[in-house]
Amino acid sequence: MMRARRIGVAAAAILTTTLGSPAPAAAQQAAEPRPSAPRVGPDGQLPAGWRITGGASGKQLVWHSADPVPLTDAGVEFYSGDRFFGRPVAAKDQRIFRLDLHAARLGRAKDLQARMGGRRLDASGVTAGPDKRRTAPAAKLPAVLPANPVDPGKPGRYGTTTGEYTLPSVRLPGLDAPVEMRAVVVAPRGASGRRPLALFLHGRHDTCFTTDGASFGEWPCPSGSKPVPSHRGYLRDQKLLASQGYVTVSVSANGINGQDGVEDGGAQARSSLVRLHLARWADWAGSGRSSAPAVVRSAPPGDLSRVLLVGHSRGGEGVNRAAMDSLSRPPADQDGYRGRVRWQIRGTVLLGPTAFGQNPVPDVPSMTILPGCDGDVGDLQGQIYVDGTRQASRGAALHSAVYMVGANHNFFNSEWTPGQATAPAVDDAAEPDPVCAPGSTTRLTAGQQQAAGGTYIAAAARLFVADDDRVRPLLDGSNRRAPSADPARVLSHAVGGHRTAAFLPNTKVTVDGGRLCSAVADPDAATACLAPDGTGTSPHFAEWETAPEPGRRAVALRWSAPGSPVRVRSAEPASLSGAEALALRVIVPPNTTGTRLDVTIADASGRRATLGRVRVDGLPGSGGTASYWGQEIRLPLTAATRARLDTGRVTTLDITPRNRSGRAWLMDAWGWRPGTPAVRPVALPRVDVGRLTVDEGDSGTRSHQVPVRLSGRGDGQVRLFVTDPVTGRATSRLVRVRPGDSVIDVPVKAEGNTRYGQDTGQDVLVKAVHGAVVGSHHGGVTVRNDDPMPEVTVTPVADRVTEGQGLTWRATLSTVADTEVPVEFGFLAADDGAELSTTDVDPQWLMENHGESPLPERPLSTVGMHLLSAVPAGRLSTEVTIPTIADGVTEPEEAVRIQLVGFEEPPVGPVFTGRIEDTS
Repeated sequence: MMRARRIGVAAAAILTTTLGSPAPAAAQQAAEPRPSAPRVGPDGQLPAGWRITGGASGKQLVWHSADPVPLTDAGVEFYSGDRFFGRPVAAKDQRIFRLDLHAARLGRAKDLQARMGGRRLDASGVTAGPDKRRTAPAAKLPAVLPANPVDPGKPGRYGTTTGEYTLPSVRLPGLDAPVEMRAVVVAPRGASGRRPLALFLHGRHDTCFTTDGASFGEWPCPSGSKPVPSHRGYLRDQKLLASQGYVTVSVSANGINGQDGVEDGGAQARSSLVRLHLARWADWAGSGRSSAPAVVRSAPPGDLSRVLLVGHSRGGEGVNRAAMDSLSRPPADQDGYRGRVRWQIRGTVLLGPTAFGQNPVPDVPSMTILPGCDGDVGDLQGQIYVDGTRQASRGAALHSAVYMVGANHNFFNSEWTPGQATAPAVDDAAEPDPVCAPGSTTRLTAGQQQAAGGTYIAAAARLFVADDDRVRPLLDGSNRRAPSADPARVLSHAVGGHRTAAFLPNTKVTVDGGRLCSAVADPDAATACLAPDGTGTSPHFAEWETAPEPGRRAVALRWSAPGSPVRVRSAEPASLSGAEALALRVIVPPNTTGTRLDVTIADASGRRATLGRVRVDGLPGSGGTASYWGQEIRLPLTAATRARLDTGRVTTLDITPRNRSGRAWLMDAWGWRPGTPAVRPVALPRVDVGRLTVDEGDSGTRSHQVPVRLSGRGDGQVRLFVTDPVTGRATSRLVRVRPGDSVIDVPVKAEGNTRYGQDTGQDVLVKAVHGAVVGSHHGGVTVRNDDPMPEVTVTPVADRVTEGQGLTWRATLSTVADTEVPVEFGFLAADDGAELSTTDVDPQWLMENHGESPLPERPLSTVGMHLLSAVPAGRLSTEVTIPTIADGVTEPEEAVRIQLVGFEEPPVGPVFTGRIEDTS
């Protein structure tokens, strides 16, 4: 009989371990333990590549990828079915991903999934990329739009000068290593006076590379490697803006990318970095100019009252947070910048952005570019920076979505583009896809994409910073194109600006002839807008970190004959007074043509007017693209005027299909008139969620408060989501944020005991609804198990058997535990004689423990396999068996040696030997 403590890895029949936030960033730098071999088993056993590790010091859910996963902006996410768990931290080899476990049950083991940008990774390996549902009808490019009279993509009259600066590194909360303060500046030559400032922030990419072609995500870069110069990837865009009179600066964020395994994915750290650079530029525009770096002194002074922020991917989420933090100060303990705000953000440009928090800044204008072939942030979740602003505040700020057909994620940055980059780079959409494969008629080349991206960045600068309304038709759904972006096909829509709300699918709206569908619903819910087994997805319906999610709806239309109207009624009359047109955002399925819809409105007295007929063609799309996107269509209100309709009291919208069959979705309808109103940003009340970690104690019940902090002044409303600690499902409620409040009451009770168990607690998420903003959106209370893991004693039950029987050992605990206690054995080479081989054991057992069967004959110690088991919760023991088979071949006695695996490396557990006698 032998004994060991702190036993490591195991999987129980049904996973009852809990989980929550990502592992600490420091885990990225730690030495990785030996991964156990993937295995597949019947329902209730871990799928291939998945493990649960840990014990008294905390458990982790671990996925081992067959191929290295590149450092991407979307990042790897863990799910059980469609329930989000969290974003794991990657090991140095980018194969092993670990997520700290607490606060919600995993559910069925077979439902575990590793995803990235809405796409499955673990089913077929990383090299398989997105789902296999990539078939689609032949895709056609959208029609060429009329040219806008003003083309912002043309270079301006200034020459440009380029240089870099490097300042002392800074420490940011939550990150262990200092972050670099490095940037490349491109400025106009010969421009007089102060010039508007455009700051670029790149996204999450490999941080370091070597001359032999290796790249990885460590920070700081180890000896023999160099930082990837991602901040130099926007030089083309910077030179265009500089030629038009802007001072531009693109900052490096490798130090954040190498350490962003934190709960918000590094959004707050990126905001701090942006504002630290802006503070320096504010100094250099004033009394500190003489001490500025040479490249800054050679450039015109920056006008910090006219700042444009441009962010790519996680950089997009970072600049959105920087705009928020510039209006509503974040909690001091989370922020790396504590100085005064000496700048004004006039607008943001977001290129293929992540939107993990889904909390845009409603009073700062924005333009979001959605790449139609994004192979990283594949769900195009950046659409939420438009949709999430609807009625969130005053509504004067224009929020534009620009859908760029055939653009991928990486090519907006030349340092992420093969053939242009200094470090290794990939085409994230280089897959056999009917829409996105390189060379297809619907795919852009790198040069074409970069020209189009620069043109639309310049359009946003002219509209948001220079107040040039002539470029607005490129961004607001007016169906105009910029010739400098040719041959790219670019469509746009917008909310805000001079729009007034007419019909928004909410609780005040009823639908006849169609249905009010839920954008984010349970996977099998009949109310879902898109069928879960369909092909392709919608950016408007991008999932958040909890589902179902009330409040996100659309109107679904489906018809099999023309002429049956879908009637949308509003309980509160809408005013279209002063509007020139009714603007609708309408989705039709990708690759469809000729959807024709008649649009009619009626006022409160029943007077009706048919505004006209529209035709909508679907975007190019496949099963792996997010092409269900709302196109803006406008109908003049002249017919309503002729019919003497009371446009101040419109109550009904009828949409009547005129083709034989089809589907469509109405996102919303607005009264529209031209022009761009002046925007006066306001500091809305702000909500930030933190995480409290406490020990459970030995007895009694304690109440703990989730740290949900309020700041600022004003009256707003947020939606609060609280997870169930057993099921992991979330319930939600609307919470009013009132003047004078300092916290939101979310109590969590914890019962103390002296038994080893799992961490418990609850996760809390917050999303802004109206009159408020949310910074840190995800937190909660983690009640940490503070009792030691029981000692494990292993004794033989049958360690000498004849072939066809099972070698069995019993694992016994010193005391009962409230959760399963993992037991894992590794296989060692036999001391002497013949060793049990892969053909001597039950093939089903081999499949369950190794993930592959049959295998060529080889000793079990050579296949990289571990024997996994666990003592169930509430039990004192379990038996571990190696089933052998009788093969009818005369053989000498065979042996198998297994070693109990602990946390320490190398393993320190005892070794057990089993012997099998031949029956021939």
